[in-house]
Amino acid sequence: MPLNNLLLYKILKPNYFTTMKTFFTLSLSIASLVIGHAQQGQVHIEQDQKITDLIEIYKTSNESSDYYRIQVGFGSYNKAQNIQAKVEQDFPDLPSKIDFDSPTYRVRVGRFANKLDAERKFREVRQKYPDAMLLKPKKSTR
Repeated sequence: MPLNNLLLYKILKPNYFTTMKTFFTLSLSIASLVIGHAQQGQVHIEQDQKITDLIEIYKTSNESSDYYRIQVGFGSYNKAQNIQAKVEQDFPDLPSKIDFDSPTYRVRVGRFANKLDAERKFREVRQKYPDAMLLKPKKSTR
């Protein structure tokens, strides 16, 4: 009978290694759930308005570089506005912009990444505006 009790004790006695393994696994699972749940939230970044202004200035200064553009006319500011209005009616798909290049205002359209596209559109624009000029990209000092 004592042999039977000993076997029963060995079978029912909890194994220390198994208990620790279960405890460690359970602890790790709970920790990952807590950490995973803690990752939710919102981030609010406050920055000085001057930084935003500087970014806008940088964007506008680089707008015309590295692109072929077509200059359709120039003159006083009123004349440039009139030319721009006509160009926007004639070519609504082309972005237009008035640039001040002392002493006159110049109306330029398009932003073409390659010369082939620029020359194709230039031929089309030149039919309506015979004084149009194709402008090469400015050399960048970056």
